[in-house]
Amino acid sequence: MGKYENDARQLLESVGGKENIKAVTHCATRMRFVLNDNDKANVKAIEKLSSVKGTFTNAGQFQVIIGNDVPIFYNDFTAVSGIEGVSKEAAKSAAKSNQNPIQRVMTMLAEIFTPIIPAIIVGGLILGFRNVIDSVPMGFLHGKTIVEVSQFWSGVDAFLWLPGEAIFHFLPVGITWSVTRKMGTTQILGIVLGICLVSPQLLNAYSVASTPASEIAKKWVWDFGYFTVNRIGYQAQVIPALLAGLSLSYLEIFWRKRIPEVISMIFVPFLSLVPAIILAHTVLGPIGWTIGKGISFVVLAGLTGPVKWLFGAIFGALYAPLVITGLHHMTNAIDTQLIADTATSTTGLWPMIALSNIAQGSAVFAFYFMNRKDERAAEVSLAATISAYLGVTEPALFGVNLKYVYPFVAGMIGSGIAGLLSTSMNVQANAIGVGGLPGFISINTKYMLQFFICMIVAIVVPFLLTFFFRKSGIMTKVEDEEKQDDLLQEDTVTPVSSPVTKETQSLKETIIKSPLTGQVKPLSDAVDPVFAQGVMGKGVLLQPTNGELVSPVDGQITVLFPTKHAIGLVTNDGLELLMHIGMDTVNLDGKGFTAHVKQGDLVSAGQKLISFDIAAISEEGYPTETPLVITNQEDYNLDYVIELPNQVTVGQEVMTVKSS
Repeated sequence: MGKYENDARQLLESVGGKENIKAVTHCATRMRFVLNDNDKANVKAIEKLSSVKGTFTNAGQFQVIIGNDVPIFYNDFTAVSGIEGVSKEAAKSAAKSNQNPIQRVMTMLAEIFTPIIPAIIVGGLILGFRNVIDSVPMGFLHGKTIVEVSQFWSGVDAFLWLPGEAIFHFLPVGITWSVTRKMGTTQILGIVLGICLVSPQLLNAYSVASTPASEIAKKWVWDFGYFTVNRIGYQAQVIPALLAGLSLSYLEIFWRKRIPEVISMIFVPFLSLVPAIILAHTVLGPIGWTIGKGISFVVLAGLTGPVKWLFGAIFGALYAPLVITGLHHMTNAIDTQLIADTATSTTGLWPMIALSNIAQGSAVFAFYFMNRKDERAAEVSLAATISAYLGVTEPALFGVNLKYVYPFVAGMIGSGIAGLLSTSMNVQANAIGVGGLPGFISINTKYMLQFFICMIVAIVVPFLLTFFFRKSGIMTKVEDEEKQDDLLQEDTVTPVSSPVTKETQSLKETIIKSPLTGQVKPLSDAVDPVFAQGVMGKGVLLQPTNGELVSPVDGQITVLFPTKHAIGLVTNDGLELLMHIGMDTVNLDGKGFTAHVKQGDLVSAGQKLISFDIAAISEEGYPTETPLVITNQEDYNLDYVIELPNQVTVGQEVMTVKSS
C-alpha cells in the first residue's frame, strides 16, 4: 500500500472521479489537474486531506498543493486512478481547451505583456522621479524646482530621459519580441520588425497630429510611382505592434511547414519578415492605430465625460475581479495606448489600479487584525497584506479575500469609492508604475494631494467595512462554517496521557546557510501566492546574482525533479527543506539547468547542487527568485539571523531552526 494511497483515493473522488479528469500532471509542489467541470471538485473535502496544504485554480488548471512529497503522491494517485499523467505542455494545452475564446485571447495577451511589464514599471518610476525633481516647486528652494537650482540634478534629469525614451518610444520592439517569444518563432526577427516600426526614417508617431496632411504626403511617403505608402512610425503604439508581431509569427509558422529544412534558413526568414513589414505599414499598422485610437477614445470619454464619476466607480470596483479572470492584463495595453494617444501623455486609469491594490490590501489587513491570535490565519493574511500594499494582490485575493467573500466585497466597495473620487478630481499618472502604496511615485505632481486623499479612502473604507461585515454576519457563511468545523475537530481529539512539553523536549538547533549569492528577502515578497502565503512553509526568498545553488545544510537529497528546477533535502534531525529555482520554471523542461547530484545522495553544506543560467531563464520571461522553505514547519521554530532584506553571499548564515 502506497504512503498516500488513501488520500489519493479520496482526492480522486473529490475531484469528481476519473471521468471528470481531462489531464493530470505535477510540478515541484503541487498536483495540476485539468478538469472537465471544475464545479464538481469538492474543495472543502480536498483541503481537509492531511497531505493537502491548499488548492487554487489558475489558467484553466485546478491545482492541489502537496509539497515535497508530490512525486510520491502523484505515483500513488496514478496507481489508484488508472490515469496516466501527461507532460506539462500537454496539461497546459488541455487547460486552454477549458477556456472560452475571450479567455484564450486574454491568456495570450497576458503571456505577451507579462515579460515587458518590468520595463514599463521601471519607465514609470523614472518618469515619476523626474517629475519630482523637475516639476515640483520646493518651499525650501523659494518655490523653485530641484533642477532649477542644481546643475547636478539637472544633468540627472536629462540623463534619465534616455532610458525613459527607450522604454516608451521603442515599446513596439519589446512587444514584437515578446510575441515571437510567446509563439515560439524567431525572436531576432521580432526585434527587427519592431525596429522597422520605430525607425528614425519614419515620421515620429508623436508628431503625426501636428504635421499637416500636405507635408506628410510630400515628405513622409514611399513613392512607388503607381502608389505611395505613408512613412509613419508607431512609437509607443501597442496594437499596431501586436498585430504586426502576430503576422510575422504566423507567416513563419506557415512557411516552416512548407519549405524543406535544407533551405529553410534562407527562405523562411525572408518570406516571413518582408511581408510582415509590408503588412505592418500598409494594413495592420493603420488598422491597429485606428483600433487603438478607438479604445483610447472610449476610455478617455469615460475618464473625462460628464459621468466620469460613474466610470471611475465601476472601474474601481471591478478591477479586482478583472485580476481574478486575468483580464486585467488588457488594461496595461489600454493604459499604454492612452498615454501615447493623449496630448498630455498622462493616464487616469493607472491611479485607479493602484487604489484597487490598496483597497484589497486594507480589507485583508482588517481580516488579519481580527484574526491576529489565530497563528495560521494571521501568518497568511499579514503576508498577503504586505504584498497587496506593494502592488501584488494575488496572495490577498486568492488566499483570504475571495475565500471568505466579505473582505473581497469590502475591498471592491472601497476601491469603487476611491475610483469615483479619482476621476472626479481628474487624478492623472505619468505612466504605469508600481501598484499599491508606492503608486504615488507615478502620479503627476499637480494631482498628488488629490491622490493622497483617494489613498486614505482606499485604506480606511475597506478596513472599516470588513469589520462591519464580520460583526454584522454579512457574507460570513464560509468563515462561520470553517470555524464550526475547527471546533468539531477539537471536540473529537483524543488527549494523550503524557503530553511532551517544550520544557521536557530536547531542543535541537540547525543553522541554515544561504545556498546562493544575491539578495535575501521575506518569503512574502514571492510572486507565487503559494510561497508568498507560506502555504509551503516558512523560509526566505533569494534573488540570485549568480547561477550556482549549493546545499544550505548537511543532509540527503530526497527530491530532484527531472527538470532540475527544484530540489528537496532532509537533515539527520528530520528538517525538510525545499529550494525552487525561479517561478514556473518547470515549463523550461530542464533548459538552462545542470544538476551535480542525484536523488538519494548525501551532501554537505556548501556542496554544489545545481547550476542554472540566469540570463537564459530571464530571457524566457520567468523570474529567477528562489524560495528556500522549511516544508515541515509545524515541527520547528525559525529565527532569522540576518535582517531582511539584505545582501548575502553563499554560505552565509541566514536562519536558525529549533525543533518545537
